Amino acid sequence: MLADRDVLLRRLHELRSEHRDLDTVIARLEGAPMDQIQLQRLKKRKLKLKDEIAWLESRLVPDITA
Repeated sequence: MLADRDVLLRRLHELRSEHRDLDTVIARLEGAPMDQIQLQRLKKRKLKLKDEIAWLESRLVPDITA
């Protein structure tokens, strides 16, 4: 059980790091001329990461109503 939690925490850390990195990259690229399709792909990846982070956080927080 503790090993599973450690794996989830490690994955959560990785996702948060990638999300921050994408945020930085997108902020830099929005001011420069760039392929809009590529920018949209980066934004979609960032949203997907946000969803994964929320899912992992919900798995790590104990269910109060249980």
